[in-house]
Amino acid sequence: MNQPEKKILAIDVGNSHTVCGVFRNEELLWHWRLKTDRKKTADELAACFHTFLAMENAGFADIDAAILASVVPTQQRAWRDFTRSVGWPLITVDKTIHTCGMRIMTDHPAEVGADRIVNAVAAYARVRQAVIVIDFGTAITFDCVSAANEYLGGVIVPGIAISIDALAGQTAKLPRVDISAPPPRAIGTNTVDAIKSGILHGYGSMVDGLIKKIAQEYLPDRPHVIATGGMAEIIAAYSESIVQVEPMLTLEGLRLLYAENSSS
Repeated sequence: MNQPEKKILAIDVGNSHTVCGVFRNEELLWHWRLKTDRKKTADELAACFHTFLAMENAGFADIDAAILASVVPTQQRAWRDFTRSVGWPLITVDKTIHTCGMRIMTDHPAEVGADRIVNAVAAYARVRQAVIVIDFGTAITFDCVSAANEYLGGVIVPGIAISIDALAGQTAKLPRVDISAPPPRAIGTNTVDAIKSGILHGYGSMVDGLIKKIAQEYLPDRPHVIATGGMAEIIAAYSESIVQVEPMLTLEGLRLLYAENSSS
């Protein structure tokens, strides 16, 4: 007799945004993105998800369990209380979680961000070879996995939004710019295009330079490069190193970790 299919809510709480998705087995049915509010309460989360699920003609009873990765400690309690109030068993990504066979080889494994482990697990599961996953979030993280499924560590860089805000906030005459429209050339002939070029070509070149440097330490492995996160698609157009962009990579990693760590 076939077992009923479970619907699992995957929750990725980042510094700026929270991305959530509901999986039925390996299929991502629905996903939502909301601003991370460090003061949001369990009741406010319940109100948000009542609305989200209602848009899909579903309700709290349609979700069977949840898994959470958070880089915002103040929000973990709110999510725990919310999931408990609606009856969803919750798995939290922390130092005790089984990482799908991945060995954490850093100096202090407990310090590695939950999102970084989730991304590494998902990336290795996709390619089954040495891989670097770049997450373009509030901070840009480069996470390195060996061909033997070992998490080696990585690089952390200030994110694009941080740079744009700092440039506008710390200078008297430079404006905050929208980088969704590219500059016509690398040499800007006005202030806005000069800033766009600096951000887009600059971050693209930074990615390529770091990937080249990191890849030298992978020898004899040749790492595959996957990008994810809100700015991944934009910067990928300015980088020669990024092989593929996977916007839902973190949610996929959460699904894999749930399957590995759930008791049923």
